[in-house]
Amino acid sequence: MPPHGETVGYVRVSSTDQNLARQLEAIGKVDRLFHDKITGKSRADRNGLRDCLAYIRDGDTVLVASMDRLARSLIDLQQIVDEILTKGAAVTFLKEKQSYRRANQDPMGRLLLQILGSFAEFERNLIRERQAEGIKLAKEAGKYAGRRRALTPDQVVHAREQIALGVPKAHIARQLGVDRTTLYRSLAAEVPAASRKDPHDQ
Repeated sequence: MPPHGETVGYVRVSSTDQNLARQLEAIGKVDRLFHDKITGKSRADRNGLRDCLAYIRDGDTVLVASMDRLARSLIDLQQIVDEILTKGAAVTFLKEKQSYRRANQDPMGRLLLQILGSFAEFERNLIRERQAEGIKLAKEAGKYAGRRRALTPDQVVHAREQIALGVPKAHIARQLGVDRTTLYRSLAAEVPAASRKDPHDQ
């Protein structure tokens, strides 16, 4: 029976625009949390995963919202799970309701990991294919505008001047033809974190 260790959470989204909230809610309270905001195509770029694997010890349990959040391919999934188990830790995938530890790594458990990992990879590829088809159809219909444009430096200066005059950010965003997220990102890119809170933010 392995000693009781820490509960370690790992979450990942594909870009900085996506929200970790859903995964964090699924995982719940943990002793230590690691995260990545990157596509995860290369493990070398996933600093959160690297730090997580370096941190875990014998008896720890790694919680992950779903298999596709831990790995981008079946081979990658098997390698990462093996690394976790080799260190004496366990891994639990909440969506799939599956837990893996060295004590239960019989052939049937390995087969189930491969089957569920294959389904996760297939589902991810299917979603990517549907997105590509949707973009193609939108382009053919002349409705696809691509990525939203960023604000120019002059527009950012104008926006800050308007904010200083008390104009709500939502109104400024409409004037500039962008959504509020684009405006906030452009303002935050050059403003220190301590000065980002604004009384006129609506």
